[in-house]
Amino acid sequence: MEAKATLKSLIAIVLAGLLVAACRQTELGEGGSKVSGSAGPGGAVGAAPELVRCEAPIATIALAESPHGYAVLSQHQLPPTPLPLIRVMMQQSNCFKVVDRAAGLRGTVREQELKEQGILKAETVVRKGEGIGARLTLTPSLTFSEKNAGGGIAGIMAQIPVLRDWAGVASNVKFKEAQVVLLLTDNETTEQLAAATGAARATDLGVGGLVIGKVIGGAAGWGITNEGKVIAAAFLDAHNKLVAQARLLPKPAS
Repeated sequence: MEAKATLKSLIAIVLAGLLVAACRQTELGEGGSKVSGSAGPGGAVGAAPELVRCEAPIATIALAESPHGYAVLSQHQLPPTPLPLIRVMMQQSNCFKVVDRAAGLRGTVREQELKEQGILKAETVVRKGEGIGARLTLTPSLTFSEKNAGGGIAGIMAQIPVLRDWAGVASNVKFKEAQVVLLLTDNETTEQLAAATGAARATDLGVGGLVIGKVIGGAAGWGITNEGKVIAAAFLDAHNKLVAQARLLPKPAS
């Protein structure tokens, strides 16, 4: 009896490993965050291999917050906005020249105010009229983030006689899915020039209360939870699709 129980345990562990391995091979959002590394004068460092890149920027772009917010992010203990994540990804891809219209811009305005008050040296602050205008504005939206979408592996296993005794191994399997949208607007005409959706899926396999596959990593906390990983991967998917459309935009008249 003891040998039989040990054999069952070993088979259960092997089965769990095979399920996790299969997810890692096929699911974009499984594992560490797909948006990680850095970008700057040294180029893209540690960027996801799936990220579409450009030899030169297509246009100058500003990022805007979703007018509806991202309430679901706080439910998963994630940062309140995905914009920093998207900014890293876009600079890594070199497909857009990103300008700051958030905290960085407020800092610039404050420095100008200090300069006008005579507190700062004139040559240490950017001159008026030297800022770069954005031709386009990008607005992200999180369509949905589902904690347990279609998680029925235990029921499927129970229908297979040879696996019926170990169906409980899969009882803690949970699927995380997310869909996002990126909208690209012309700042001169207000016309929506392009739009793209992105989606990703990850799987957690719980065994004896232990969730396998939660690897800490990624940008700004997005790799700590599977919800964060899958949302980051969905934005990467949307970015790649948006770039394909943006490459076809007509060049502005000089």
